[in-house]
Amino acid sequence: MRRATSIAPVVLLTLLLAACTATQAPEATATGEPGFWLGLWHGFIAPVTFIVSVFSDAVRVYAVPNLGRWYDFGFMLGIGGFSGGVFAGSRRRG
Repeated sequence: MRRATSIAPVVLLTLLLAACTATQAPEATATGEPGFWLGLWHGFIAPVTFIVSVFSDAVRVYAVPNLGRWYDFGFMLGIGGFSGGVFAGSRRRG
């Protein structure tokens, strides 16, 4: 029973992130293309989105079209934030 209660939050968080995968409707360009903030969000959820995209043709990891470099910058910051950043491996472990 203890194990089930410790796994339940992880499963719920995974389902929540899967519900927020990076999909973009064709009419999205009429309301505006994704910029920095959506790029940042898509970077944060990229690992979950990748797994979902393997099984679904409607989900993509990267939103196209987007605002270009601002979206790319946000996406890269999001990916780096998920993995601990570029300097995570350079920390001294004692």
